[in-house]
Amino acid sequence: MGEGGARPDARPGLSLVELASLALLEDLGERGDLTSRAAVPEDARASGEVVARADGVLAGTAPAQAVAETAGVSVAWRAQDGAVLRAGQVVCALAGPARALLAAERSMLNLLCHLSGIATLTARYVEACAPVAVLDSRKTTPGLRQLEKAAVAAGGGVNHRLGLDDRVLVKDNHLALGARPLDEVVRRARAETPDVVVEIETDDLAGLETAIEAGADWVLLDNMDAPALAEAVVMAAGRVRLEASGGMTLERARAAARTGVDAISVGALTHSAPVLDLGLDFAPGASC
Repeated sequence: MGEGGARPDARPGLSLVELASLALLEDLGERGDLTSRAAVPEDARASGEVVARADGVLAGTAPAQAVAETAGVSVAWRAQDGAVLRAGQVVCALAGPARALLAAERSMLNLLCHLSGIATLTARYVEACAPVAVLDSRKTTPGLRQLEKAAVAAGGGVNHRLGLDDRVLVKDNHLALGARPLDEVVRRARAETPDVVVEIETDDLAGLETAIEAGADWVLLDNMDAPALAEAVVMAAGRVRLEASGGMTLERARAAARTGVDAISVGALTHSAPVLDLGLDFAPGASC
């Protein structure tokens, strides 16, 4: 979204190795995979392939790779993030100790299925709204924000805010709790952080005019129907950029995009995306 947008390189958080270690520890616990210890010889080796069971868009290869490497499994990727997958397509080939493959399987698939689901849903919105930008939100899984936003990007979407520190977005709760006039809020924001975008949320046309007069760069039009959005575009007349938001189903997003707004934000991309069905198929006779 240009100046003041998300800065992934500046965002603190778990490294991929730390995430992979936590994921495996969560699954293996203190005693490890009891079933594999009982059923699979310690020296057995195996190979297999992660296969798409449905059409979609791939995301999550980096964290999945980290899980595999942490578990001691080698991976050869046949597709990368952003690739359009068809049902039956091989995503990657795995090889290593059989117990290690079984230990890594669920964590790898959880990440790949979840993040590919986000990328797949994002791609549907991008197609419906083109050429209007589709933005994500901060409605992400705690600890997975960077990965989920990377999945949005893999699906063709645009990252909005990575956090509260990279854009000023004034909502009704800020005004209710802050007891400061809107124009003063904008002045203070520009004085304290002149390098960031200032955006103001409104749910009516009167609020749009107030936001423009206060000096906003962007105005978030919340829960407005398509006729109201079209009127807002005429009213703004290019003085600010407009973001439409609120309950954006595919149908509502498509209609909003036709009104002339600059962007459409969709919280569902990260908080409600269904997983993409991917599975691990072991090669016949792979264990030896």
